[in-house]
Amino acid sequence: MGEATLAADDDYEEFGFLEATAAEYGLPWTSSPVISRGAFEVGPGQSLSYLKWGAATPELVFLHGGGQNAHTWDTVALALGRPTLAIDLPGHGRSSWREDRDYSPWKNAEALGAALPTLAPQAAAVIGMSLGGATNIRLAAERPDLVRKAVIVDVSPQVNDPTRQMTRADRGAVALIAGPPTYDSLEAMAEAAIALSPNRSPESVRRGVRHNARRAPDGRWGWRYDLFGGPRPGMDFTRLWDDVSRIRQPAMLVLGGDSKFVAEADQAEMRRRIPSLRVEVVAGAGHAVQSDQPQALVRLIEDFVFAGG
Repeated sequence: MGEATLAADDDYEEFGFLEATAAEYGLPWTSSPVISRGAFEVGPGQSLSYLKWGAATPELVFLHGGGQNAHTWDTVALALGRPTLAIDLPGHGRSSWREDRDYSPWKNAEALGAALPTLAPQAAAVIGMSLGGATNIRLAAERPDLVRKAVIVDVSPQVNDPTRQMTRADRGAVALIAGPPTYDSLEAMAEAAIALSPNRSPESVRRGVRHNARRAPDGRWGWRYDLFGGPRPGMDFTRLWDDVSRIRQPAMLVLGGDSKFVAEADQAEMRRRIPSLRVEVVAGAGHAVQSDQPQALVRLIEDFVFAGG
C-alpha cells in the first residue's frame, strides 16, 4: 500500500496553531518562529519528511512515537527556542509509506542514518519517545557519530512484551492504533483521542488530531499513519537489549509517572546495561511525556544536554 491511496486533506495552515499552543503554556510570543517543512530522499521512492525549527544547524533531533508525527514536539520546540529538527518517521505524518510496512526501529534507524548526516550532522542529542525511543536505542548503538547524547522517553526493548497486559486506559492514545482506522468526522476522531488523553486539555488534543488526520476520497477521516490493515514485521523489540548494551555515550531515560509502559524490571535492566544511565520520572505525565508535561521535559533536556547534568 502506498501513500497515494489516501488523498491528503491539507486545507489548513500547518503552523497556524503555534500561537494558541504558546498561549496555553504561557510561552512568550512576539511573532511566529522560523519553521519550515522539508523532505529528504532516503531510498528509491522513499522520502523522510521533517520540520526544521530555526535557520541554524539543528542542535537537537526529535523522534515521535508510533501513531504520532513531528508536530507532537511543537510545544517542546517552542519552549526550547533552539534550532531543532523534528522527524516524521517512515509511515507517519508526511513521510513515505513502505511497501513491506516495516516501521521497526531497525528500518527507521537506517532511514535516519541516511538523512541525519545532511540534516543534523552536529546535533548535540537525539530525543525519541516510544517507537522513536526504540529507534533511538538502535541509532545510538549503530551511529554514535549522530547520537552524541541519547534521550529515551518512556520505552524499553520490552515494550511489546505480549505477556504484559494493559487496559485501554493504560495505553492512552496508543490504543487508537487498534482502531477504528476511519471516522465519520474530524470531531469524532478528536473525541476518541480526548477520552484517552486525561493529562491534556481538549484544545491541545484537537490541535494534535488535526495534524494527524486526513480526509479520504469517500469523505471519511483517517489517521495520517500506516499502522492498520494487518501484521507489521519487526515488532518484537527485545533484540534491542543487545543495542542497549552497546550505548557508550551519555543517555537519559525519561519515564511518565502515570505510565505503565516501562516496568520496574525494565528500568533495572536498562541501568544494568548502561551503568551511567540517568533516569528521571515526570509526575503528572503518562506515556506521551512531551504532550502531558512538555515544560518538565524541556527542563530535563536543557539540563542533561546543555548543562552537562
